[in-house]
Amino acid sequence: MTLQIEEKIVTAMVEHGRRELPNEACGYLAAQDGVVGRHFELTNRDAASDHFTMDPAEQFAAIRQMREEGLEVAAVYHTHPETPARPSNEDIRLANDPAMVYVIVSLLAIEEPIRAFRINGGEVVEVPLRVLTA
Repeated sequence: MTLQIEEKIVTAMVEHGRRELPNEACGYLAAQDGVVGRHFELTNRDAASDHFTMDPAEQFAAIRQMREEGLEVAAVYHTHPETPARPSNEDIRLANDPAMVYVIVSLLAIEEPIRAFRINGGEVVEVPLRVLTA
């Protein structure tokens, strides 16, 4: 399965991450017909640069809105302010849904600033990601 995501959503996640510096930003990615075309910015309750906890009330509201709009949850995303787009030990430890795709956006100016993964019991498998240009 390849995660397809519109380029404007990648740009929006990077902008969200820059606004939240020095902390990690987090949120949901929503898809219709297999293409991510919407993101939901959530509050990082930890206000930390190396991990995040989503606000539960915001999570429920985002899921409700997705359902109302006929969208499905495609992934959880978060930014890495100072590290590459790969799961940290903390990301691996805290990943609790083996069916979820975890998208990581690095704010470093390096290649592959966005990557996607499934994490199950400490095992990390990269999910192919395709950015769709307008």
